[in-house]
Amino acid sequence: MTRAERLAILGPETVAKIRARVALAPPPTPELIEDLRRIMTRPGGETPTPRPALDSESSNA
Repeated sequence: MTRAERLAILGPETVAKIRARVALAPPPTPELIEDLRRIMTRPGGETPTPRPALDSESSNA
């Protein structure tokens, strides 16, 4: 959705209220920035390490 489409849907008054409210928010802390960076770069968590394949003969026993 483009900025123009959002403005058409919400209207300029609503967009102005949203911008004013966002301007009141405090800046993020370095810890928050680091947490968000970790989430956005690895949203599923750590990459699992591959397990060795099972020997087909030992799995039939």
